[in-house]
Amino acid sequence: MSLPTLHVAVLMGGWSSERPVSLMSGEGVAKALESKGHKVTRIDMDPEVALRLAETKPDVVFNALHGAPGEDGTVQGMMDLMGLTYTHSGLATSVIAIDKELTKQALVPHGIPMPGGRVVKCAEIHERDPLPRPYVLKPVNEGSSVGVAIVTDEGNYGNPVSPQAKGPWQEFDELLAEPYIRGRELTTAVIGGPKTGERALLVTELKPKSGFYDFDSKYTDGMTEHVCPAEIPDEIAQACKDLALRSHQLLGCRGTSRADFRWDDTQGIEGLFLLEVNTQPGMTPLSLVPEQARACGMEYPELVEAIIAEALADRQAGVK
Repeated sequence: MSLPTLHVAVLMGGWSSERPVSLMSGEGVAKALESKGHKVTRIDMDPEVALRLAETKPDVVFNALHGAPGEDGTVQGMMDLMGLTYTHSGLATSVIAIDKELTKQALVPHGIPMPGGRVVKCAEIHERDPLPRPYVLKPVNEGSSVGVAIVTDEGNYGNPVSPQAKGPWQEFDELLAEPYIRGRELTTAVIGGPKTGERALLVTELKPKSGFYDFDSKYTDGMTEHVCPAEIPDEIAQACKDLALRSHQLLGCRGTSRADFRWDDTQGIEGLFLLEVNTQPGMTPLSLVPEQARACGMEYPELVEAIIAEALADRQAGVK
């Protein structure tokens, strides 16, 4: 694939809890584009971002933001109004995919297996457990395992959960409570969109040394072993790829996405559950999408250009 020389604005940073990751993703993307001869303008998002984009007049915006407001449809809506071409998913998809409860409502009716559970007010969990233990509490619309707590009988959160115990209930008014699924952490990347064709790449198994794949495990070198491709039965690997691709298509994702799974290997295929779909997965040196692409023979600069090619194809087709 060969792109014409472009002026690309790389949108990164912002003010979400994932700002440091976004800055790493954005810098990696910018350097890759420069290595391919493209002109790059780096934009660390602030409240004047619309003015800065208007002044920059890029051919395309590479959206390297993670978390709100860059991943929840807010920035996408702004760029739609400005008539800008941008990478990754559009407004409607972003609104749904960042919200774990809306994602379930969109996917489960189509046969995508996801954990049960419900959204609970934090005041409620300090009175009684919302689900039988063990269960997981997580923010409804945060990524990178930000604010996730696993509540067990042996844990130190108290019974019921104490308001004084350090956890996501101190930062959010409500949380998603889900049954804890024992087993293995798997993830699958999908690249492309309707105009260029979508394909699932590989399955990676994540083995965090801390026992839980949290924010630090994701972004600290040496804290998580990546087994790529995962050493799992062919049936499970194919199921992960099929479910990731179907979820990407059902949600209307573009450019790239990453589907995260838990697999209880004592239950076979019945133990596989999709946890969430990330519409703007990380592009840092430790990120999973570049790693899977590389294992499939696509180096980092080519991956970045492929994501941009999808955005340009959508513009030509009038897709938003």
